[in-house]
Amino acid sequence: MSSAIEASNAMTARWAATCGDSSTVLSGLGVWPLVALLSAAATGPAADELRAAAGLDDPAKAVDDLLATLEANPATHAALGLWTHRDLPLQEAWLAALPPATHEILSGDAAADKAHLDAWAAKHTDQLIRNLPVRLSAEVRLVLASALAVKTTWHVPFRTGRHTAESGPWAGRPFASLYRQTGDPDQADRINGLTRVRVAGSDDIEVHLLLGAPDAGTVLPAGIAALTGAPESTGSQWQPGFSAPGIEVTQTMAVTRPSVRLTTTGFSVTGSHDLLAHDDVFGLRTARDASHGHFPAISPEPLAIGQARQDAMAIFSASGFEAAAVTAMAMRTAAAMRTGPSTLVSVTFDRPFGFIALDRISRLVLFAGWVDDPEPWSPPYEKTIPKDRLPSVR
Repeated sequence: MSSAIEASNAMTARWAATCGDSSTVLSGLGVWPLVALLSAAATGPAADELRAAAGLDDPAKAVDDLLATLEANPATHAALGLWTHRDLPLQEAWLAALPPATHEILSGDAAADKAHLDAWAAKHTDQLIRNLPVRLSAEVRLVLASALAVKTTWHVPFRTGRHTAESGPWAGRPFASLYRQTGDPDQADRINGLTRVRVAGSDDIEVHLLLGAPDAGTVLPAGIAALTGAPESTGSQWQPGFSAPGIEVTQTMAVTRPSVRLTTTGFSVTGSHDLLAHDDVFGLRTARDASHGHFPAISPEPLAIGQARQDAMAIFSASGFEAAAVTAMAMRTAAAMRTGPSTLVSVTFDRPFGFIALDRISRLVLFAGWVDDPEPWSPPYEKTIPKDRLPSVR
């Protein structure tokens, strides 16, 4: 397991430990690349907190490797997006470190920009999530987002039925069940105080079902920690009379070799999370302080985190599993930008002038020309530049 994967898993575990007992779904993997990229642009205490939350000394360098790991699996898809206000000056070095085709310009039309961001979220989650969880307003200067989607089918599909629990919180409540029987009892094991069953999907996707304490904040971190541990015992070792939560071991003449029968319920869960409610988990405590800027490597304009949210969903059905998450962080101008008057420099081209067009990186000149006559104007003719063609201010 790579250091970036371990760091992302650790963020998910820390976040999951804050969960209550209501149905939800979250993805630390959706947040981790954003924290990693911001850590490379931050300074002072904000940089220290972001690096600590990311769990690596130089996490930004690991983002490409993490995305490559996801894209190597046909069942998963991930994307990063960056949108900046057309008037926000940007530092080229930070932009150059982002994946290709990540950066776009906000037009300033909040409704049109929100529709564009929502379309991006829908595209990169296969329509599972159709809104990017960010509120656009005049104060939003930058939006950094991630999208993550997974879709797989089971190697062995489930059958559907009806089940009534005999004890526990669901006792006496009939519910729609999914069940199947397979020949590998070691799909079930006991680890970190949990009963675990591993359900294999196509394209190397696997879903672990976990049974333990009655609270998510205990079970989920333990299940994540179990990924690097060895089970205390597995299904092939259990004998009749073995007792553990959710497990019953019996002998039957219906099968001639050990098998495991899994009964569960299908589920469709959603989660909408305000990351700033747990800003210490994500290293955002100082970065959200708008009394001064924290990200000089992004822009000379002082910036602070104004919003950070994630929307997620997951569906476990008889045929397979699909899930998606979109995460967005929005920045606003910090107060230091508003502390005094600024200088305005105006340049007017009202006589013949020349121009050149060049490749910004190599400095190669592509076109050169001269303008010796202004374009005539007569009412009601007006010439405007479409908002989607406004140049990037860098």
